Amino acid sequence: MRRKLIITLFALVLVGGLVLASGSALAQEKTQFFGILIYRTGPYAPGGSGFGSGWEDFMQLRNMQGGVNGIQYAWEECETAYNTARGVECYERLKDKSILFHPLSTGITYALIPRGTKEEKVIWSSGYGRADASDGSVFPWVFTTPTSYWSQNSAKIRFIADKMGGMDKLKGLKIANLFIDIPYGQETKPLLDTMSQKYGFEVKHFPVAPPAIDQKAQWMDIVRRYKADWVINRNWGVSCTVPLKEAARLGFPADRILGVWWCGSEEDVLPAGPAAKGYYSANWHGVGRNFPLIQEIIDKVYGAMKGHISFTRVGTVYYNRGVWAGLVGEEAIRTAHKKFGVKVLSSEELRWGMENLDITAERIKELGAEGFMAPIKTSCENHEGGRAVLFQQWDGEKWASAGQFEPISDFVWAEIKASAAKYAQEQNITPRDCK
Repeated sequence: MRRKLIITLFALVLVGGLVLASGSALAQEKTQFFGILIYRTGPYAPGGSGFGSGWEDFMQLRNMQGGVNGIQYAWEECETAYNTARGVECYERLKDKSILFHPLSTGITYALIPRGTKEEKVIWSSGYGRADASDGSVFPWVFTTPTSYWSQNSAKIRFIADKMGGMDKLKGLKIANLFIDIPYGQETKPLLDTMSQKYGFEVKHFPVAPPAIDQKAQWMDIVRRYKADWVINRNWGVSCTVPLKEAARLGFPADRILGVWWCGSEEDVLPAGPAAKGYYSANWHGVGRNFPLIQEIIDKVYGAMKGHISFTRVGTVYYNRGVWAGLVGEEAIRTAHKKFGVKVLSSEELRWGMENLDITAERIKELGAEGFMAPIKTSCENHEGGRAVLFQQWDGEKWASAGQFEPISDFVWAEIKASAAKYAQEQNITPRDCK
């Protein structure tokens, strides 16, 4: 009897274990996993920590609301410290579980493009990376949504022209391109050179070696020798603040400095104090907490003490950028669900969702993101999808809207197609037929 009882108990335990294992497997089947390449340390930490935490808070909100069509999010962070080698290591560690990666670094993006393409993982360099990857016929696994660096720079030239009184006023204008000398900083040099020839302005490039916290020599050249009319601030992290201080020291007006959207955060302007007032930068999403979606995160996520960053940073530029990425990524998931059914998606299925986005103004309002983001429409060929670049100005206390300008699309896309075609030839790639 005792032996039978032991056997029975063992069988029950075994069955129970199988049931638990089955339940665990079922839970995994209902979980969409994302690996998060992040940098919470180093000189670029505000960007990495803000973006990653905003994305995580968005996913946390959806999980508290039952998931995406019932599918829960799961994620895991991997610290890259904005280092390319560490970024590749993080990708290798997480690639068996994650179907999408935000490299959050142009250098890491370049390194991951061939890997992601070969292993069929979505590489989403949102607003950064290599601009010609916007051509989905050559780069089917890479997305620059909403806007590449080249498109952003063409909109910057339109913005400068508007301030000067029209596109014809660009002729003879002197523009200094002040850039941190890493792949991210170098990305727009060729486009600016080509645009200067087309529109008649003069551009001169001023590299600064990372961490670029000493820019005195460059600013003496820009102001005293080159006598620039405008300066494009293409620094990153702690070096974004330096130009504002140096310009003030030399009497160069802050409202003639136009920053890349990675030099347009609160962390970039607050350390400069009064010297930052009037400074412009590009952006692609709203800033602040006055949006229904952000309020929902505050109420539900932070109200339940489940936030992933200091509450003081909720609503800041980099935080909102992560929320934006979570929202747009989720729309790609929902788009894919409509075609493939509600389930945990494969890489190929999510890729299809990413290149069939159609986020209209009406849908944006439904999402509680009116004023927070602009419409997006991607396709097989167009992996950008954005239609406008937003501009903002620091008023001494907060970022205020400074309008929006469309990229010079015909010009930029001719450059993108030419560069992508060259890459395809070099890499022996046969472009997809997107017609």
